[in-house]
Amino acid sequence: MRPAIRLLAAGALLALAGGCTPGVAHRAAPVAPPRTTVTTLPARQPQTSTVRLGAARCHPPSPANPWRPSGGGPGLIEVHGTARGGELWGLVFASVPLPVGQQVKIVWRMTGAGPLQVSATRSDGTTARRTFGPEEHGGSNWDRPGNEWGTGFVFPRAGCWDLHLARTSGSGDVWLVAR
Repeated sequence: MRPAIRLLAAGALLALAGGCTPGVAHRAAPVAPPRTTVTTLPARQPQTSTVRLGAARCHPPSPANPWRPSGGGPGLIEVHGTARGGELWGLVFASVPLPVGQQVKIVWRMTGAGPLQVSATRSDGTTARRTFGPEEHGGSNWDRPGNEWGTGFVFPRAGCWDLHLARTSGSGDVWLVAR
C-alpha cells in the first residue's frame, strides 16, 4: 500500500479502537428539553384587570363576545360591564351593534345586594323604551357571578347607549352601539 493510504487506514483503526476501549465512560452531549409555552387564562376576567372595559361615548364600547350555551342552541353576545363595588355582565339576545327600532332582550348578572334598576340613555339625553323588566330569574346555564334579571329595550336611534344598572350596593355601566 502507498504510505498515505496506510497512514489513513491506521488512523481509522485507532479512532475505532479508541471508541470501543473498555472502562472508558462515554457521555452523550446534553440535549436541551424542547421549549414549551403554557398560557393559563383566568376563567373570569377580574375587575382589577388593566383591560379597559367600556367608556363614555363608546370610546371604547364594552367588550362583546360570542357565547353559546353548553347544550347548544342559538349564539348570543356576552358583554362585560364596568362596575363599581361588584361585577356586571350582560347576555344580549340580538346582534351587536344593537338593531334600532326592534325589541332587544338582555339578561343581566350583577353582584351586590338589593333590587336592580336599569336605564338606557344616549349622550344627547334620549332614553330607550323599556318593554319589560327587570324581571328576576331563578337562574340559568349562564355561569357568571351575581343575581340574574331579564330586561327588554327598544333603542329608537342609532348611537352609543349607556345601559346603567344600580343596586342598593353596587352599580355599573355597559356601553353599546346601536345602528
